[in-house]
Amino acid sequence: MDGRRRGEYNHGVRFQARTLDMDDDDAVQQVYRERGWTDGLPVVAPTPAKVEAMLAYGGFTPEQVIGFEVVKQRALTAEKVAINAVLAGCLPPDFPVVAAAIEAMCKEEFLVHGATASTGGCAVLLVVNGPIRRQLAMSSTFSVLAGADRASVCIGRAVRLVLRNLLEVRPGELDRSTLGHPGKLSWCIAEDEEGGAPWLPLSAERGIPDEVSSVTAFAASAPRQIMNEWTTDPVDVLTTVVAEIKSTMLHYSIWAGNYAVVFPPQIRAVFHQAGWSKADVRQFVYDNAVVHRYDWERVGKAAVVNERNRDFRYRALPSPDHLLVIAAGGEAGGFAAVIPPWLGPKSAATTAAIGVCVDC
Repeated sequence: MDGRRRGEYNHGVRFQARTLDMDDDDAVQQVYRERGWTDGLPVVAPTPAKVEAMLAYGGFTPEQVIGFEVVKQRALTAEKVAINAVLAGCLPPDFPVVAAAIEAMCKEEFLVHGATASTGGCAVLLVVNGPIRRQLAMSSTFSVLAGADRASVCIGRAVRLVLRNLLEVRPGELDRSTLGHPGKLSWCIAEDEEGGAPWLPLSAERGIPDEVSSVTAFAASAPRQIMNEWTTDPVDVLTTVVAEIKSTMLHYSIWAGNYAVVFPPQIRAVFHQAGWSKADVRQFVYDNAVVHRYDWERVGKAAVVNERNRDFRYRALPSPDHLLVIAAGGEAGGFAAVIPPWLGPKSAATTAAIGVCVDC
């Protein structure tokens, strides 16, 4: 923070973070780079006024615990999360999404320590649903997987800075990724609920009531773009999807877990015209995304195939519901994306409502 000493009040709000006095923005940038508090991009100085505005918009007190990381036994307070949201360039209306994303990641089944420390190099994909998408002018169309709008970029970056600065998830420190992928910088998308109709939004399928905004967190490997624009048969389209999933199972991890598929409008039209729901898509993928252990022999992995296990069958999904079907993308092009999980069942996708408690 910038401008006050620890424990001083700012309009009645008591902060706990240590503060630094800086002469100008160049000094701020230099200190944050030198201390490893930034991802390499410029940051916004987290002055007490800016942090207070974040907290006020979300209705948080500074000491309020948003999430608790069980391995480090570390509480992530609203003040500390808000500081990182300011650093990332977020505006106050973005903060409830950042807070909900932290809440989702800290759920036990997400396994935030394992997912962020692994050599596997996954990133946290955030999928936003509900009215807040429109309030923040989040785009669900062109270049949706690559930072299509200000809010998406800043929210995704804020979550990454929280991991970096509050949990030491820095490359070479807790982050032990062998390669990683660009989603580690920022990865947040909004589902195209309007263009996806009559499909149910992802949030509704995960138990979030209508008109309640939410964010789903998924420990995800890099997206794999596919194309099939030569058919109007849903089976043909999904056969291409399944082929990509089976490729992941052979080339990366054979273990079942969450997968995500992202369908732009041109591909969605194929399903809509045939009357296929998201549930139909999930069931087809569950039934067909299957490999045998002996399939590894033809991709250079014969060393892990033997007479005892060679006929074992492996499904990509533990159940149909483990497939996240997301409507998003530009209006033209017969493309889709398969987004594999970090490592099978070790981490599960989690969802948190934004600004409300749906379980209370």
